[in-house]
Amino acid sequence: MPRVVAVVVSSVVVGPFLASALSASPPHHATRRAAVSSSLSSFVLSLATLTAAAKEEDDAQEMYFGVGCFWHVQHEFAALEKSLLGRKDPTATAGYAGGLATGRDASRPGKDLVCYHNFQRLADYGKLGHAEVVGVQVPSKHVAAFADQYVALFVRGDRPDKLDVGPEYRSLLGLPGGVDAPSFQDTIGPKLRDAGLEPRRGTGNDPDTLGKKIVWVYDTASFPVHQAEVYHQFHDGFFPGENYPADYNELNLVAFRNGRLRDTGCPDII
Repeated sequence: MPRVVAVVVSSVVVGPFLASALSASPPHHATRRAAVSSSLSSFVLSLATLTAAAKEEDDAQEMYFGVGCFWHVQHEFAALEKSLLGRKDPTATAGYAGGLATGRDASRPGKDLVCYHNFQRLADYGKLGHAEVVGVQVPSKHVAAFADQYVALFVRGDRPDKLDVGPEYRSLLGLPGGVDAPSFQDTIGPKLRDAGLEPRRGTGNDPDTLGKKIVWVYDTASFPVHQAEVYHQFHDGFFPGENYPADYNELNLVAFRNGRLRDTGCPDII
C-alpha cells in the first residue's frame, strides 16, 4: 500500500516542486542547486508523512463500542477520528452487535439481517439479542485514545440515557480476540477498571448493564458488528446540545453514495 501512495504522490507532487525550483532564475548555480535540494527535501518529508499515515491505516483494526443509544456515541467517535487521525471521511458506523442470531427475509434468501424495530417485525435487533454499537477502524497505536473516549461517555458508571431500558442498550465493546487480546489486557481493561467499570467476557444475548457498572467484551470474530440502517447514521442525539450541523447529518448519504455504507436489506430511507 505505501508503494502505491508513493507512486501517485510522485507523479502529482514532484512535478510542481521541481518545476517551481527549475523555472526560477537565480544569479548563481549554487542558489539553483539549493532551491532544487530544498524542494526535494520538502517532497521527501511530505512523502514520508503520507507513507506513515498509510501504514497506520493499514494497521487499523475494527472495534465497536456501545453505551446506550448509538447516535451520540457515533458523533463522539467521528469527532475523535477527525481531531486525532485527521480523517475527513470517518469510519464510525452505527450498528448492532452482541447477539447470537440474525434474521431472514423471504424476499432476500440467504441474506442475514439485523434491523431496528420496524412495523414489518423483520429481524428486530433487540429480539435477536443484539445491542446498539458504533464500529470504527482503530489504528493500533491509538487504541488507548479510543478507550479513553469510550470511558468518557459513561456517567457515573452508566449510560447517559437511562430511560432507554433493556439489553439492546447494554454497555459493550468488541475487538479482535476480545478479553484475551493483548491490547485489551494491557490497555483497555485497565482503563475500564480505573473508571470503576467491570469488564466481563460476553457470550451473546447478554443482559442489560444498567446500574451494574459492567461492560460486556466480545471477540469480533464470533460477534461481528452489523451495520445499522442508513437513516440511523450521523443522526442527531436527543439530549440538549446534540443537534449536530447539517454537514455532519449529510455524511450518511455521502457514505452511501461512495459505497462505504450499504443497503442492509432492512426498512430504510434508501
